[in-house]
Amino acid sequence: MTGTLRDMTGVDDFEAYRPMLLGLAYRLLGSMWDAEDVVQDAWLRWSATDREDVREPRAFLITVVSRLALDQLRSARVKREAYAGPWLPEPVEDGDAGPLDTAELRDTVSFATLHMMERLSPPERAVFVLREAFELPYDQIAGIIGVSVANARQLHHRASRRLAEGRDRFQPSAQEHAELFNRFLAAAADGDLDGLTELFHDDVVFYSDGGGKVRAALRPIVGRDKVLRFFTGLWERYEYGGAAIGAANGQPVLWSRLGEHPQLLALDVRDGRIHTLYGVLNPDKLTRVRAPW
Repeated sequence: MTGTLRDMTGVDDFEAYRPMLLGLAYRLLGSMWDAEDVVQDAWLRWSATDREDVREPRAFLITVVSRLALDQLRSARVKREAYAGPWLPEPVEDGDAGPLDTAELRDTVSFATLHMMERLSPPERAVFVLREAFELPYDQIAGIIGVSVANARQLHHRASRRLAEGRDRFQPSAQEHAELFNRFLAAAADGDLDGLTELFHDDVVFYSDGGGKVRAALRPIVGRDKVLRFFTGLWERYEYGGAAIGAANGQPVLWSRLGEHPQLLALDVRDGRIHTLYGVLNPDKLTRVRAPW
């Protein structure tokens, strides 16, 4: 095979896998900016590799991206600890997160799962994503992470247990999410505190990510009464408008405006009520999603 033809084939192979690789890196990092950097670095390594030595391009590229993302994640964790207020994942359009054609792929890209994965160690996160979203066998995962097969199984068990704590086994459908948002919108528009009280779980938590660029709560707000007071104070202080339901990360989200600032709101449900709210106001994190207005 001539060099030019080999190069063209290599580009075609890589581009065929690019959406999957971006989805993998995004799940590992929670940031599409960082995911794109990782995939670009993977391309540079792929282009410098003799493809005749690569028996399975998909396995090779998954290994390269996973290892690069792990290195990136370790340094990113230090930066996130110094972040102004709660750090939330960067929302993305559904099509930008790679294929979402299985329940596992959708769940591992949801806001709730991405946020909870921040509690895992980098190896735990990598094993969980590779097993749950990409269904890799443990021996392949062990080779990627650099651990024994038994250790890979243990890491997956530990990550699964930690992520399952406090979550309903069966998550609501997109329609049920949308219905909760519609009820939330109606109660907020009417100032119906009783309606909001009925929607919120007793232990509801609200995370607000302004990134130090937009005013937001610097700590999670915990408990139904505190969350109700927080929202009431917001609506008294800022004009609340432009609310509409959109989609991101494989599920419905609520867009609204607080004064001049757009906010994307995602939620997680427990026992049929809203248990966690994730509000993203940092403008740097809203560049890859489009408000429906």
